[in-house]
Amino acid sequence: MFEHILYILLAVLGLGFLVFIHEFGHFWWARREGMAVEAFSIGFGRPIFTWMKDGVRWQIGWLPFGGYVRIAGMQKEGSLEPYEINNGFYSKRPIQRIRVALMGPLVNIAFAAIAFIVLWLSGGRDKSFSEFTHRIGWVDPKSVLYEQGVRPGDVIQSYDGRPFDGIKDLLIASIMRDDVNQITGYKIDYLTGQRSNFDYTLKTYENPALQKTKDRFLTIGVLTPAQYLIYENGGSRLQSGSPMFGSGIEQNDRLIWADGEMIFSLDQLKTLINESTVFLTVQRGDKIFQTKVPRVHFDDLKMTRVQRAEMDDWQHEAGIKGRLQDLYFIPYLLSPKASVEMRLSFIDAADQEKAFDRCQRCSYFNPLQEDDIILAVDGKTIDSSYSFLQQLQERRVMLIMQRDFAAIAKVLWKDADRQFEDSLNLQDLQSIVSTIGTSRPVSHAGNLILLNSVTPKPLMEVPVPADMQEQRDKQFALQKKEIESISDPEKKQQMINELEQRQRNFVLGLTFKDRVIIYNPGPVQLFVEILQDTWRTLSGLFSGSVNPKYMSGPIGIVQVIHQSWESGAKEALYWMALISMNLGIINLLPIPVLDGGHIFFSVYEAVTKRRISGKNMERMIIPFVGLLIAFFIYITFQDLSRIFSRFF
Repeated sequence: MFEHILYILLAVLGLGFLVFIHEFGHFWWARREGMAVEAFSIGFGRPIFTWMKDGVRWQIGWLPFGGYVRIAGMQKEGSLEPYEINNGFYSKRPIQRIRVALMGPLVNIAFAAIAFIVLWLSGGRDKSFSEFTHRIGWVDPKSVLYEQGVRPGDVIQSYDGRPFDGIKDLLIASIMRDDVNQITGYKIDYLTGQRSNFDYTLKTYENPALQKTKDRFLTIGVLTPAQYLIYENGGSRLQSGSPMFGSGIEQNDRLIWADGEMIFSLDQLKTLINESTVFLTVQRGDKIFQTKVPRVHFDDLKMTRVQRAEMDDWQHEAGIKGRLQDLYFIPYLLSPKASVEMRLSFIDAADQEKAFDRCQRCSYFNPLQEDDIILAVDGKTIDSSYSFLQQLQERRVMLIMQRDFAAIAKVLWKDADRQFEDSLNLQDLQSIVSTIGTSRPVSHAGNLILLNSVTPKPLMEVPVPADMQEQRDKQFALQKKEIESISDPEKKQQMINELEQRQRNFVLGLTFKDRVIIYNPGPVQLFVEILQDTWRTLSGLFSGSVNPKYMSGPIGIVQVIHQSWESGAKEALYWMALISMNLGIINLLPIPVLDGGHIFFSVYEAVTKRRISGKNMERMIIPFVGLLIAFFIYITFQDLSRIFSRFF
C-alpha cells in the first residue's frame, strides 16, 4: 500500500515537473526579451502557496494537472490594446514573441532528447519479449486469416501497410477505423523448417477477445503476439491438489510443446487445454506415428444398434459407470483390438467440421485410416478397445518443457526473434514426441523434458494460497453483484452463463512469465519513433480514423507514469520523456489557445505588417478555450470510465 501511494505521488510530481520546465522555458526567455512576467503558477485553481519574488507572483494551485506563466500584454487591459502595454508580450517584435512561445515546447523536447540519451547510455530498458517479437502468438480460429492457414509461430513483416515493429502496431491498428488491413509475412513449418510467404488484405472486424470492453477494437485475426511461457512459482511448492502436482515440473522450466502443438502464447495454451481432443500413438503397417483426433460424446455420433451394443460390452468390461451416451469416444469405429474399421459420421455435420478443425493445428495431425492400430492414448499404452475406452474418459495433457531456461543471458530486442528460433532444438523435440506411447519412450533429450501427463481441472477447483483464495472470492462476489444489478433478463442470463463458463474452464494452475529482453535503440531512433507515432495519432484524430476517447488526459497520464514507476526508474523516465515530447509537439499546433497559436499570430503580423487587435484575438481564442475545456472534460471522463470499468 505504501509503495502504491508513493508511486502515485511520484507520478503527480513527474507531471508537475514536465509542466514546470515547459512554463519555465517561457518565463526564462520572456525575461531575457525584457517582457514583464506577472505570475508563474504550477497547477490550476485556488493557490495553496503564494510568494513574490522579483516582481513575479509565484504560486502552487490545488489542482496539480497543468500550470501557466502570465506575461503582461497577452490580452487587452482596459482601453489598451495588447501591443500598447509597456514591456508586454505583443509590444515586442514578432521574432521575440516567437522565441518566447517556442521556448516552452523546445524545453520539453530537449528534456525528452536528454532522457533518451540517458536511457541509451545506461544500457536501455528491460522489456518483455512479446512487446517486440514479429511472431504471432494466437490467431482467431474463426477469422479469414486462420482459414488462409496463418497459425501461431508464423511471422509478420508488415501490418496495416507499415513495417511491423511489435504489439504496439497491433494496438494502433486496432483503434484505427480502417475497413481493411494488409498483412504480409511468412508461415513456418517447425517440423521441416520450410517457409512460405503470405500477403493478405482482409476486412477488419471487432476483436472477439475485447468485446466485453466498452471500446470497439478492430482486428483482422491476429489477437496476441508470441511469448515465452516460463514457469515461475514464486518459491512456493505446488499444492497436492494442483493439476501439475507430481508432473515433474521445476522452477524456470519453459513450456514449448503441448499435445502435438508448439506453444507460442498463453491464449493458445488456454484454448488447447479446453479443447476436447486426444493424442494417439498409432501403427500403420510397419510405421508408428503420433496424431490427434477429436474426443466427443457418443451421443454426437451416428451408430447402429449393433455398434452401440458392442460399445455397451466395452463399457462393462472396462468397469465404467454411467450412461453410455455420456461417455467419450472418437469418430471412428474400432475392432475389439483397437484397430480402425471405419470413420463414423456425426449427427450434426457442423459438429463434425468443428471437431476435426480442433486437431488440424497439430503438427502431427494425420487422419486415421482403415486398419490403423491404436497403441496408446496420451502416452498410456492400451491393448484392447475397452482399455482404450477407459483411458479416453479422462482428459489429459502432455507437456514438454525446456529445463533451466531462465538461466540464459538476456539478449537485445533486435536479436530476440532469431534467438527464439535458435533456442528451439527441434531435433530433440522430435526424438521425444516420436517415441510417445511406444515400447521405448524417450522422456529426456538435450535440455527437453517430457513431463508426466497432466489432468487439467476447472478453475474453481484448483487450490490456491489463502490470500489468493480471498482475492478470488472477492472478485467472484463483485461479479455476482454486478450481474444482480442488471435489469435486462436476457443480458443477465448471458452474464450468468459467461461467469459459469469461466468457472468451468480447465486450467493447469501455473503462473508463467515472459522472457526479459533489453530494449536499447539509439536516442535518435527513439526520438523519430515517437515523432512518427505522434504524427499518426494527430493525423488520425483530424481525419476521424482515431476516436478521441482513446486519448489520455491528466488522470490517464498520471496513471501511466504510476504504472511505469512500478516497472522501475528507467521505465518511468522513458514515459516522462514520451509525455514531455508529446506536450511539446502538441503545444506547437497552430491553435490560438496553444503556444503555436501565438506563433501563428506573430508570423501573420511579420508577413502582413498588421497588428491583430485584442478584440479579434479574443474572438479567435475564446471558442478554442471552450473547445479545450470540453475536450479536457471528455477525456477526463474517459480516463475515469477506464479506471472504474476494472472494478464493475
